[in-house]
Amino acid sequence: MSNLAAQPVDYLEGLMEGFVAYDGDFRMTYMNASAERILGRKREDVLGKTWHQAFPHAVGNPVDHMYQRVKSQRAAERMEYFYPHYKVWMEISASPLSNGGVGVYFRDITDRKNAEAELRESARRKDEFLATLAHELRNPLAPIVNAVEVLSLSGAAEGAPAAARAVIGRQAKLMARLIEDLLDASRITSGKLELRRSRVALAPVVDQALETSRPHLRGHEFTVALPAEPVWVDADPVRLAQVFSNLVNNACKFTPPGGQVRLLAERDGAQVRVRVRDSGVGIPAEHMPRLFEMFTQVGPALDQGGLGIGLALARALVELHGGTIEAASDGPGAGAEFVVTLPAFDESPPERGAASGARTARPRRVLVVDDNEDNAATLAMLLRLEGHTVQMASDGARAIAAVASFKPQTVLLDIGMPGMNGLEACRAIRAQAGGEAIQIAALTGWGQADDQRRSREAGFDAHLVKPVERAALTALLASARY
Repeated sequence: MSNLAAQPVDYLEGLMEGFVAYDGDFRMTYMNASAERILGRKREDVLGKTWHQAFPHAVGNPVDHMYQRVKSQRAAERMEYFYPHYKVWMEISASPLSNGGVGVYFRDITDRKNAEAELRESARRKDEFLATLAHELRNPLAPIVNAVEVLSLSGAAEGAPAAARAVIGRQAKLMARLIEDLLDASRITSGKLELRRSRVALAPVVDQALETSRPHLRGHEFTVALPAEPVWVDADPVRLAQVFSNLVNNACKFTPPGGQVRLLAERDGAQVRVRVRDSGVGIPAEHMPRLFEMFTQVGPALDQGGLGIGLALARALVELHGGTIEAASDGPGAGAEFVVTLPAFDESPPERGAASGARTARPRRVLVVDDNEDNAATLAMLLRLEGHTVQMASDGARAIAAVASFKPQTVLLDIGMPGMNGLEACRAIRAQAGGEAIQIAALTGWGQADDQRRSREAGFDAHLVKPVERAALTALLASARY
């Protein structure tokens, strides 16, 4: 920038960057309009003054030293510096001038630096999340493996197999819940989270949430208080129960044994407020602004467990219901309170006729298609115990051949298989004589909205996501038309 002095004044005045010229004694000889704006100083107030007279707060800082080096060494330099006086980050480029002074270009880069800091924080939170995820998924895996070992012992004590099966069931459901939370996080990020809303009573939704949270409530003093009169909400009962269960589970996690956890609901005009209070460790004030952000944890993940997505999911679900969620705490050791506010109604939904009783499936010929042999074998065992005739196939090509020979009434078909995948196999089965009459259901680990759309387009009658609940499988078979 040694030719800065030669730049036309109209060129310098048109720059978005600030520019200041100093003579050999560091007296200011020129300041452009952008420099006035950025520095908040009028040029008539500073021209003719020395650098230190004009900006005494800059004396002795790294920029001061850079200007001195540029003047003495006659070589350009550049740096980024945070000015505490202005509370801004500046990118500064200084070059020697022919008059023995220094010419300086500078621009405000505060927004960029803040964005970089946010990216670093996001990367740190992502790394912590991945480490926590590995930890959380290993937790249920360990007892599952241990329980299997117990079952394999030939001399297991009486009652041990049943206890081991219970452990496997609980931990498998925990893993399924973790995976669903991860998928929900993805759906929130992509804006694809949807609700199945209807007019429902609040009390059964709370009961469902507490049934899910019951293992966490052990060891705590727990009370629940609901309005005496029925309160109706326009809600997806499963998703709303997920919100309340999440809040109760968090309250238990952060409350030492013997502490108090309360769930209180109160009607307030056209709204209902559900409060979850605890007497636990409380929330530091500095964590409040980020409390409902994805992958945020209050304190080290090592101390708490969890994925750091529960409160973000809760907020997203409450807002989809047209409500709000707020948190309050007087600080460490003072407990916390979360308040969910939702629109409320006095009247129940219109009568829709008597509900039909639970359906049971007639014995059927079922073809199970999955390249995971363990999954196929255990599913076949379950179906046979329920009276169905079952045959298995390990890929799409074998499934097509089995349909011709076995003539199944229902096909449970995995999608992600090597060679011919489930989508291709479904199309081929439909193209066979009588293929239109077969009930074909996807039974797969792919459960996003796009996955379900593709399965419908391929000709599937239903889309079930692994691990499938036994009741859902029974309902599927009972719903078959043929």
